[in-house]
Amino acid sequence: MAFSKGFRIYHKLDPPPFSLIVETRHKEECLMFESGAVAVLSSAEKEAIKGTYSKVLDAYGLLGVLRLNLGDTMLHYLVLVTGCMSVGKIQESEVFRVTSTEFISLRIDSSDEDRISEVRKVLNSGNFYFAWSASGISLDLSLNAHRSMQEQTTDNRFFWNQSLHLHLKHYGVNCDDWLLRLMCGGVEIRTIYAAHKQAKACLISRLSCERAGTRFNVRGTNDDGHVANFVETEQVVYLDDSVSSFIQIRGSVPLFWEQPGLQVGSHRVRMSRGFEANAPAFDRHFRTLKNLYGKQIIVNLLGSKEGEHMLSKAFQSHLKASEHAADIQMVNFDYHQMVKGGKAEKLHSVLKPQVQKFLDYGFFYFNGSEVQRCQSGTVRTNCLDCLDRTNSVQAFLGLEMLAKQLEALGLAEKPQLVTRFQEVFRSMWSVNGDSISKIYAGTGALEGKAKAGKLKDGARSVTRTIQNNFFDSSKQEAIDVLLLGNTLNSDLADKARALLTTGSLRASSKVLKSMCENFYKYSKPKKIRVCVGTWNVNGGKQFRSIAFKNQTLTDWLLDAPKLAGIQEFQDKRSKPTDIFAIGFEEMVELNAGNIVSASTTNQKLWAVELQKTISRDNKYVLLASEQLVGVCLFVFIRPQHAPFIRDVAVDTVKTGMGGATGNKGAVAIRMLFHTTSLCFVCSHFAAGQSQVKER
Repeated sequence: MAFSKGFRIYHKLDPPPFSLIVETRHKEECLMFESGAVAVLSSAEKEAIKGTYSKVLDAYGLLGVLRLNLGDTMLHYLVLVTGCMSVGKIQESEVFRVTSTEFISLRIDSSDEDRISEVRKVLNSGNFYFAWSASGISLDLSLNAHRSMQEQTTDNRFFWNQSLHLHLKHYGVNCDDWLLRLMCGGVEIRTIYAAHKQAKACLISRLSCERAGTRFNVRGTNDDGHVANFVETEQVVYLDDSVSSFIQIRGSVPLFWEQPGLQVGSHRVRMSRGFEANAPAFDRHFRTLKNLYGKQIIVNLLGSKEGEHMLSKAFQSHLKASEHAADIQMVNFDYHQMVKGGKAEKLHSVLKPQVQKFLDYGFFYFNGSEVQRCQSGTVRTNCLDCLDRTNSVQAFLGLEMLAKQLEALGLAEKPQLVTRFQEVFRSMWSVNGDSISKIYAGTGALEGKAKAGKLKDGARSVTRTIQNNFFDSSKQEAIDVLLLGNTLNSDLADKARALLTTGSLRASSKVLKSMCENFYKYSKPKKIRVCVGTWNVNGGKQFRSIAFKNQTLTDWLLDAPKLAGIQEFQDKRSKPTDIFAIGFEEMVELNAGNIVSASTTNQKLWAVELQKTISRDNKYVLLASEQLVGVCLFVFIRPQHAPFIRDVAVDTVKTGMGGATGNKGAVAIRMLFHTTSLCFVCSHFAAGQSQVKER
């Protein structure tokens, strides 16, 4: 039976309430959406009311219900697949790429068109796939071959429309009967004839939805240890009932870093948190990987350019300092240096020997009746954005493993068949690189091979820069709406996110509301000590002469209560300060040159000096610091608090010359400490009675 538009949608406008029913070819029952609720009607119930309904449209399948909040009202939209394209067949199932979707409001008036059209653009981008089978039980594309054979797997990392399923789940509808599961990434399927049998060669890349987003909005890790552009790529060969699958993973460097700036080709890298403050997320990331995939080996392809070099060094030193140093090996392979002009010899001579041990972790093989081999570990490859370089190294490793996979399936006897497989996989890897690149960066992968390639790459690099700076933020918002519904921009969501886990945001707003109101029942108060100080150092001039050469900073930061003879805060030894927030004004001289691009040398020197000073009795580490010309703010914490600090955000506002220059302005750093939000603001405004408006 071929796949066709098997769903029909009807609506009833009059008499109110507005109501929708969805019927499908292969079921007697139908779904009914009315007044915000969902019910499954039997065929008798359906026949009784169907006369008052009129047809709206036909669709291939349902993705679920998108919930948006507009002020206090919740809007619900039914999301349907109205266009799709077959990519190929795997065993009993056929895989389709979504090409167009339709959103139907579950109320008569639909007002939030802009947001919907952005979400529709994301879904229609050609990066989403689902599988369908005539038997009703289809392959779950979001799971790799090994996981799909295990009973009871709850691996939702690659299940993109999970939040769209929730509305129906709340009303007890069995989603597997009615809704499709979407995966985002790339699926390539080719048929290869081996004598009288048909083998299927597939390359499936699954993009994780745990930290999804576009290139310059999402970088590095978040506090849960989920990294940007995390992709699991599976190289699979199916032959009759047997399967052989080999998995590789890629993901951004698991530290807090970002890339500000609008220069084509040059990408400054900024570490957004102090060294020790990165450790908890770094450890969480690798602990999760070990649980999911077994042993890990890191292939780090970062080069020697300034920003990349710094990030690469930070990655290496974090690994050395972490609990994983003993059992995770890191291979540093400067791809641009080693593979000049697309020549791949060094991959064989330099990289292969270093990962050889790993290639013995093997692959997964199921012979039709039982699992014969399992893959006991994965290679985690990264470059700066885990696109072009990562893809070519993964392709190389995949092709190295292919021969062993074919051997297990008994397809390695004829050399010309092996060559055929290699050619097919080589071209699929190239297409795979493009599809992941389009999702994350907005253009195909950069090749950097011959002359014509160079020009095309130049054009792609420029498109990327334009994409990043102009279209990415609306796309980013749309991705967030799709993944979490839009309960995100409300006060309720902020409270809930602070009190509960990120995953809990998927609960209904009623549940979240009562959880937030009753927070005192499951949380306990704790006192912390925060020391806040600010100093105008007059153009940083004293820095070299007197600032802390003759005077120590300790009497200001540590011993002030004692020197002033205040009764409180004398118990420094037993109750040390938990957080230091120290602000400076006029850290650099406010001349024209500095206003355009202020030097950060002073900031670095002060950071070191401050840390030394306040760590006299107890150790402190830098959480974050930010400078706007002369205004600078440092936040230091005790190291044991680092695992409980999340969502650190930094911002600056210029107020000089009506908001044009940063010689006056403010810097803010906010964070969540356990479940309380703290924000420190350090400002320096225009002086004088007449400057009220400026201030």
